[in-house]
Order: sequence, then structure tokens, then C-alpha cells
Amino acid sequence: MRNMKSRAGLVIVFAALATGLMLLAINTAPRSTSAASPQTASARSTLPQVSYADVVDRVAPAVVTIHAARRVRAPQMPDFFNDPMFRQFFGGGGRATPRGDQAPMEREEALGSGVVVTSDGHIITNHHVVDGAEQISVDLTDGRHFDAKVLGSDTPSDLAVLKIQATNLPVLSLADSDKVRVGDVCLAVGNPLGIGETVTMGIVSAKGRSTGLSDGSSFEDFLQTDAAINQGNSGGALVNTQGELIGINSQILSPSGGNIGIGFAIPSNMARSVMDQLVKTGHVSRGRLGVEIQEISPEIAQSMNLKNTRGVLVSGVEPGLAADKAGVKVGDVITAVNGSRVDDSNALRNRIASTPPGTDVTLTVQRDGREEQLHARLTELQTDNQASASEGNGGGESAGAQLGISVEPVTSAIASRLKLKGTEGVVITDVAPNSAAAEAGLQPDDVILEVNHQPVRSGADVRAGVKASGTRPVLLLFNRAGVNHFVAIQAK
Repeated sequence: MRNMKSRAGLVIVFAALATGLMLLAINTAPRSTSAASPQTASARSTLPQVSYADVVDRVAPAVVTIHAARRVRAPQMPDFFNDPMFRQFFGGGGRATPRGDQAPMEREEALGSGVVVTSDGHIITNHHVVDGAEQISVDLTDGRHFDAKVLGSDTPSDLAVLKIQATNLPVLSLADSDKVRVGDVCLAVGNPLGIGETVTMGIVSAKGRSTGLSDGSSFEDFLQTDAAINQGNSGGALVNTQGELIGINSQILSPSGGNIGIGFAIPSNMARSVMDQLVKTGHVSRGRLGVEIQEISPEIAQSMNLKNTRGVLVSGVEPGLAADKAGVKVGDVITAVNGSRVDDSNALRNRIASTPPGTDVTLTVQRDGREEQLHARLTELQTDNQASASEGNGGGESAGAQLGISVEPVTSAIASRLKLKGTEGVVITDVAPNSAAAEAGLQPDDVILEVNHQPVRSGADVRAGVKASGTRPVLLLFNRAGVNHFVAIQAK
């Protein structure tokens, strides 16, 4: 489990203390000398008795424990052990301690969980459980032990599929996670902290969640739950009260590394799609639209005269790709794909990525106050490395005290230094402290391409655009490290 640290001892201490205080309270509480009334006893007897034991009996045998062994380099000895003066006075035979890539290798074992999804031994788990593993084994609840091999592993979804040589295994059927509702009761099954298979209960707290910790290369559409998830639960099952798999437990958010009731599971529909592709081809193909997108802030919505912040704002269009061919333009707001509304950037990324390359999709966009339908044929997503940011160079022409930036035209030399595709726009050379631009996050070497949808080539163009905004926030389109962004700034 990523970003988790064992707190078992501390939890046990706190649990024991809480239990002791409860018993003390019970023993010292005032007692009534009168017996409970028949009506009260009758009311207690009619209270519903809820148990999920039958569900657990069906689910537990299909949840397995995974041991993933890998070899890692041992921690390096401190540099002073290799100092000649240290060896002269404290021995060492004149030979230095191994350092760097000569450090010895040690065996490290990761512990996780998995879910059997076919009777002949296909198991779903998390990518991070088996990543880099040289040897993987699986323990069943009936005591059997199997070696496992990885059929495929997908980093962006954090899913992997294992295979063991077995037959007639108990399996979990995959539910339609789109039908899961916030408030549904759910059970998390796994092997937390290596203490053995454990079941915890909670509800589905939210759907379509993103942790906000991704670098943009992951596809997150999590089910959030307050069912306790801890280290070792990774790859385990999140099931509904019918015993159907609704998610693969993956992550938690916690300031301490322990469970605080904010856990995340990969929805079963995403798991099914990824699993099918990994089993068939060993990799996952994803659709690509070819746009740079961002959320719509209230300030941006105001500056663009939008009624609300729903949808995603197109800040860049890649030439020759699906969006460009469909006629998508910078400044468009995408509000739906194939008639299904899109509320935010994460939803659009997931919707497009889950659609096979070559598929035709219909985009609903808001442009200049009107709605349009555009038709795009998706290409295949490839992994790209973004250019690194360049250092600032200072100087430049003032673009006005209202924003607090200085700019200069983009020359061929500046374009080469910043790895730009052309010489459009103006480059920011200085940002005044505590200015509107600084508060908005603008930095030296950001390249302003447009002000209020109008291309700019000089500081005068920027000042004219700011003046034309009046009291409304100024909408800037700028490029940073090869990626376009919109930002709305209230000029001072």
C-alpha cells in the first residue's frame, strides 16, 4: 500500500485503553434499581439483527494473499567508512567499503492481496504490489500455496493480472460499478499488516474520486469508502452486500499512514476492461483526443461569461490529432462526450482513455455562447515526456502595473531556449512580488499567447487586452514547459 506505515502496536494500545475506559464507565455508571419494562424488552427483541456472515463465507475464499519478492540494493555505508584516515586508525586492511553500484543486493518482500476472477487461476491485484518482483507466490485461504506469473501489469490504472496453475477455484463475479450508489454498504476483504484475512465494513462515501496526488499519468476514477483499509489490503476486494466485486482496494489518504476512513478502490468496470486487455495482449490500449485541458474556476467562468464551472476548458490542441481534425479550438469548453455530461478534467480523461482507439465520438462544446456538436475519431494514447522548465532571464518591457509582469517578444533565440514550436506570444521576464500575476502563479519564462482570446505579440498588446477587460478578470492563455494553460486574473 503506497504511503502507508505500520501502526499496529500503537493501534492496539489505543484500542486497549479505549476498552478499559469503556468498562470503567460501565462499572461506575449509576444503575437503576427497577427492572426493564416488558415493553422495552419487547422493543429490543424486535430490533433487526444484521449480519454479513453469509456474504463473507462466499467472498473470503476468492481473496488471496500475495507475496512479491524483489532484490534491492542494501543501504550504503556512510562516507566516513571509506575515508583513508578512518581506515588508518580503525583498520580495514586499506580496502574501501563497497559503495554506489557495488553495494550488495538484499531480498525485499512486499505483501498484498488479490482477487480470483476465473476458476482456472486468473487473479487481479494492484500493479504496485508486484512491480519489480522477481518471484511471486499466492496463498489461498484453504492453505494451498502457488507460484504465480504476471500476465500483464498496467501502471496508469495500478492494476495487474496474475496466473496460477489451478482449477475449480472459488471466484468473485464483477458487478457493474456504474450502478453503485453513494451510501451503499460495502465490505473490504484482504490481509492487512500480514495478520491474516480480515473483513471490514463501511459505505461507499463517493464516486469518481481522484486523489489529486497523481502526476497526470494515472487514470483515477476511484470509489471512496470508509471501510478500514491498511497496508496489505492493496489488491484486495471491495464487495457489495450480494458478494459481488465492486472495486479493487488500492490507496488511502492519511497524514500518519494509518487508516482514517478515507480509502480508495479501483471500480470493477475499469478493472474488467484492463484485465481483458492484459489477458489478451499483455498491454492496455487507450484512446487519445489530443487536447490540453484544465478545470474552470469561478473567475474563468466569469471572464468567459459562462453560466457555471461545469465542463473542461481546452487550453491547447495538438496539430493533426483527433480534436484538431474535428475542429476543436483553444477556448472551447467540452461539456459532454457521446451525450454523457463531463463535469471535470478527470472525468474527460477517463472517458476518452477507456474508449478504444479508432472509435468515433461526439463532443458537445460551448463556443462563444453557443453549443456545437463535433465528431472526432480517437487515436491511440502514447506516453510522452514533457519538456523541463527553463531558467528565467530577467529584463523586458513592462506590461502594466495592473498585472505586475514584464514581457518581451518571443525571438527565435528565446524559442530555442524554451523549446517552443514557434515565436508566437510574449515571454514573461519578471513577476512583481505580491502582484496579481504572482498571486495567480505566473512565473518568468511563461509565454503569454492570448489575452481574452486575442493573440498578443508585445507588451502593448497585453496592456490593451487588460484595459479592454474593464472590471472583469483578464483571461490569459499561456504556455509553460510546452503545456498550455488558461488563468483568469483580476487586475489590480
